[in-house]
Amino acid sequence: ALRMLAKWRAELLANTLARRQGTRIAAGPFAGMEYPVRAAEGARVVRMLGAYEPGLDPVIETIIARAYPLVIDIGCAEGFYAVGLARRMPGARVLARDISERAQARCLALARANGVADRVEIGGLVLHGDFAICADQPSVVICDIEGAEADLLDPVAAPGLLGADILVELHPAAQPDLVEVMQRRFAPSHRITRIDRALAPERLPDWAEEMSDLDRLLCLWEWRSGPTPWLWMERAA
Repeated sequence: ALRMLAKWRAELLANTLARRQGTRIAAGPFAGMEYPVRAAEGARVVRMLGAYEPGLDPVIETIIARAYPLVIDIGCAEGFYAVGLARRMPGARVLARDISERAQARCLALARANGVADRVEIGGLVLHGDFAICADQPSVVICDIEGAEADLLDPVAAPGLLGADILVELHPAAQPDLVEVMQRRFAPSHRITRIDRALAPERLPDWAEEMSDLDRLLCLWEWRSGPTPWLWMERAA
């Protein structure tokens, strides 16, 4: 019951933020991006503040600086990363994939709102063979698929992954050794950096000083129920 009430309150805070300063993302790598849609998964207000997954910011800036011609975002949800990277990487082809038709529709709406619908190619299920495209060009794969990464990201079944840099969110709740399993799979071919959860309270707006401590915390809450570490896996030289 507490979690449900907290989600309701977080949505109220998102609406308040939109009324007070509009729907453009305020900070972070995607500052200035229009964000008029609801999140397909997780909290909206923290995305609008630009405080969503702030521990990834250096990696996102590295991806942008490397100017990969191909970005594959698996589990793209409403397109926060797919559209954000399309805006910052005008030369990139972005494949946004999600099995949820609702998520696909929101991703399309977000891409249109930001003028990148011609470069964000939206689709559904990704199979092992689909990674063969990564062998033909510098590529980065971003993967957040709620536990299914254990089956999909297998360089034996999907050798195309050996040609890509990979940013993957792991969900070890159902498989406690998942981090170690993934590290063993890719250690021979990639340099691996683990990134754990972080908060960015400095990105709260000045007027948040008027709010209660609880509301300030809810603005930064990503609705996670447990740890979801990321691995940034870069092809070894």
